[in-house]
Amino acid sequence: MARPLPQRPQHVLLIKAHSAGIGDILRSSAAWAVLKERWPEAELHLLFLNRWPGYPSEELIAAHHLLSSAHFIPLREGRWGSLRGVGPRAWRQIFRQLHALSLKIRPDLIIDHEPHGIETSIVARWWRRHCGAPAVGVAEVPGRGWLYDYAGPSLRRYARERSLAWPMDYTERDFAALAAIGLARRAWRIQWNRDNPRAGSVIALNIGCGTAGAAQKRPALEILATALGEFHQRQPHLLLLLGAAEEAPINADFVRLFAAQSGSTEHIQDLAGKTTLTELTGVLQRADLVLSSDSGPYHMAVALGRPTLVYFNFANPEHYHHHKHVRILVGASSSEVFTELCQLWEQNHRATKNHS
Repeated sequence: MARPLPQRPQHVLLIKAHSAGIGDILRSSAAWAVLKERWPEAELHLLFLNRWPGYPSEELIAAHHLLSSAHFIPLREGRWGSLRGVGPRAWRQIFRQLHALSLKIRPDLIIDHEPHGIETSIVARWWRRHCGAPAVGVAEVPGRGWLYDYAGPSLRRYARERSLAWPMDYTERDFAALAAIGLARRAWRIQWNRDNPRAGSVIALNIGCGTAGAAQKRPALEILATALGEFHQRQPHLLLLLGAAEEAPINADFVRLFAAQSGSTEHIQDLAGKTTLTELTGVLQRADLVLSSDSGPYHMAVALGRPTLVYFNFANPEHYHHHKHVRILVGASSSEVFTELCQLWEQNHRATKNHS
């Protein structure tokens, strides 16, 4: 019989294993953010079964602001003929370490994020029995779901049910377990007319400059609307408007102006105030091209390596980034913006084609 989920868990144990790479772990932080949003008062404790003890990422992970603690237990494997696995001696050592940790953490909810392997399932069952907390996991193979009180779907089923591409974005993997308890990734989702034959193209527009004293850096909306209207006729795309909540009125003015000049605005989505900084990173990574004023998302897009066109109302060399994927315009006309958009688009298309 499944143990009931706590309405307000105070100590959540997150179990992971295998890869301790910095990138892999940081991708997991998207799931941690959802858990903290659902239960702001809950402490998140990461238990990592590490096949590479002392990995450089351990220090960074332990200092992550969403985690109350992080613990790394060596998972030493041995061989018995053609078999490989963790032997009785290693498990005795692991259980001693788990017992010591249980006295400190005392979780009231256990989440095993690993879809493969038996080691994390054994550890989750141990914590479940020792602490009386419900265990959540992933039913990756037949029968595995019975090891948990609540089991999310296999990764392929998870992707299929959400119309996600396969192989699935690695960030989504941790949400397969959370699906069992009704939690989902809050990352933005593109809503697009499926009849459009070229629905995959995405441009992110950050007009920005909605804070006090920053209006002087904001590009003229007429220039942006004209350039992007012409560009949409040449290259149909989904246009995502970025910005903080206070910049929603600016985006609304842009949409009205765009409608007056070009007609349909069905390809435009306004995300102002609808994304966290973590989610904004995901939006920028998805964009084929970023057009921005001199503001925060501009620097984020450059750091993420996205093809970026930045519009300055006046020269400001100390804010310039000199990279191949960055183009800078100062006081440009709509035709100049359009030309740079086309050139940057073609440059990115060639780079993507050569990389593939």
